[in-house]
Amino acid sequence: MQRDWLREPRGSLNLVQDPTLFCEGEGQKKAYTLYNMLDKGKIQALVEEYLQDTDYELITLEVSAANEILIEIDRLAGVDVEDCGRLNGWLVEQLDAAGEEDYAIEVGSVSLSDPFKTKMQYEKHLGEDVEVLTAEGKKVRGQLVSVDEETFSVDVDTLVAVEGKKRKQHEMVTHTWGYGEVKYTKYVF
Repeated sequence: MQRDWLREPRGSLNLVQDPTLFCEGEGQKKAYTLYNMLDKGKIQALVEEYLQDTDYELITLEVSAANEILIEIDRLAGVDVEDCGRLNGWLVEQLDAAGEEDYAIEVGSVSLSDPFKTKMQYEKHLGEDVEVLTAEGKKVRGQLVSVDEETFSVDVDTLVAVEGKKRKQHEMVTHTWGYGEVKYTKYVF
């Protein structure tokens, strides 16, 4: 049985006048609206231009097929909701001036439960408890004690065997990883 999953209507298809495609299969016919996909690179350049002279960093930028834009920003001092609103408004002005239509923008801060994506996020949580998932799949919890360009270190309370003692003793052991050597690091609250 042959299925026509994507069939163009008779005549020419003008997406400006009729941005609808029909898909058929097994007796069903559904209409799907096509969106002019926004250029993620263009949006990233705009956001980075706006953040250029601030202490904010772009952490996440996602653009869905339905032109839903998700932007997450962060800085060492935390994120102000007013700053998110200003970035949102400025970006709307820029996209409207460029003739873009049919999009939604959400600007916010990174969730505390999200894994770190930039060195600044490690610096922001220095001295705080973190969870690290190593490349081998082992979860380690401890205090983030140092961050540099290539690595970060976590002090972990570890039970170690001490010669002459029956029971293992608690000892702080410092583990150091390169940023690419772990699956994730995230804040523990």
